[in-house]
Amino acid sequence: MSDKVADSEQTLQLLWTRVRQRGDLPGFSKVVSSILAAMRGEDDRDFNMARTVLSDPGLTQKVLRLANSPMYAVFGRDINTVSKAVVVLGTDAIGHLALGVKLIDGLSVASTDSALTRCEMEKAILSGHIGRQIAAGASTRDAEEAVVCSMLHALGRMMVAFYLPEMWQQIIADHDVGDVPKERRQDQRARQVLGLGLDQIGRMVALQWGLPNTLVDTLKDLHPSTLDEPLDHNGWLAAVATMSLSCADVLLAETFDSAEVAVALSNIADGYAGMLGVDASQLLVAIETARLGAYEEGSVVRLVKRGATPVPVLAAAAATGKPVDAAQLLARGVAELRELSLTSTNAQLMILALEVLFKSLGFSHGALFQRIPKDGRYQARMCLGGKLQDMASRLTFEDAYQPDVFHAALANDKMIFVENARDPAFINKLPRWWKDALPTTRSFVVMPLTINRSPIGFLYGDWDLSVTPSKVEAAEVVPMNELRALLVSVLQPQRPADPTWNRK
Repeated sequence: MSDKVADSEQTLQLLWTRVRQRGDLPGFSKVVSSILAAMRGEDDRDFNMARTVLSDPGLTQKVLRLANSPMYAVFGRDINTVSKAVVVLGTDAIGHLALGVKLIDGLSVASTDSALTRCEMEKAILSGHIGRQIAAGASTRDAEEAVVCSMLHALGRMMVAFYLPEMWQQIIADHDVGDVPKERRQDQRARQVLGLGLDQIGRMVALQWGLPNTLVDTLKDLHPSTLDEPLDHNGWLAAVATMSLSCADVLLAETFDSAEVAVALSNIADGYAGMLGVDASQLLVAIETARLGAYEEGSVVRLVKRGATPVPVLAAAAATGKPVDAAQLLARGVAELRELSLTSTNAQLMILALEVLFKSLGFSHGALFQRIPKDGRYQARMCLGGKLQDMASRLTFEDAYQPDVFHAALANDKMIFVENARDPAFINKLPRWWKDALPTTRSFVVMPLTINRSPIGFLYGDWDLSVTPSKVEAAEVVPMNELRALLVSVLQPQRPADPTWNRK
């Protein structure tokens, strides 16, 4: 194709024709149906939405594992977990999050035959990690919304790479586009080849898919500028998304060595710091934290191939188990739950209570167990951490009394802390289901929930061998008991024999 600007209408007609020929993203309609069904639920709406998001291992890692990692922001400052987002933002926002993540997964499946599309998809995933970390470090900003906007910012690029590969080859080829800044050369070339910008195509596709207009509005490129006018919410998200995708481009550039990557990232951070209201050094930490998170998750193959060697001049926090200010975090979480109890459903509060414990104490795993009288069993209702969600169906046991530590806690309505579960003298007090499911656990906590002397369930959390040995200190017992008392008082109006943990 010559340097003459292409006709945008012809490009769009060709794109829609290819979409009809090859089909829309595989599994997209199924994903939409499942998410919308959870959003429309009545009695079990909140548990359904959280479970829908958490039922897929990959989605669980993207949404919960990173949000709840010790590298992330302190609980309470940002909407940094799916369950808290259900409470604060509502199920609609969480549905949009799940749809956005699943769209990327669907395109990954659709593009296994295209290395170029896979390359752009990996940039989108890494961009989502970066957007999440930037938003998590900016007060009052929404990390869950930022990850969707950042991932979908690459939508136009992915669509062209997948459906119009011959045009994409021309766009990414090394062409002279005049005196254009490096970060904008690809878009300038796209306008020559396609007749319109890649971000324009992304917005048109998003509208075609029926995504929210507020999300579509963030899919425009917003490069650094010297304007002093503050950005509105959508403008801030667009700037985060544009920056995140630029950083992903640099981190996955085949021709850059580590020193060149460090310089390029520093320049990007300096350019966006003023616009975003975040220090450049904080942006660099967020970028490196996101890179390590994507590496650990294994979702970006090129990062895995290169290994996790830190980029020079960048730094990130490491997982260390229980935070040093655990008691303060617990007290803050209980206070927040007490306030939310006035407007939230019982299901939301139960999930949030689990997350308060999980985050404040830096647990390796956490679970919310419910007693199901008609089945005569206790069953894990929600799970956090590692791969625990995958084995939720195995976390169950009969409610008939057995001489083990769990039944002892429930029968006596006493919180129990086991400091060394691997002590040979204690091993016979641990049930088989627990030892099979959690073989690497060092210590754990059981917090019974009892109404009218009848146990209705319990909260569970543990530290495994991968983190520093920890124990429950006296200062932490008080807020933990306050949390337990709050939940019991909220659940008290329910029927003691068969609590549903749900009310409309």
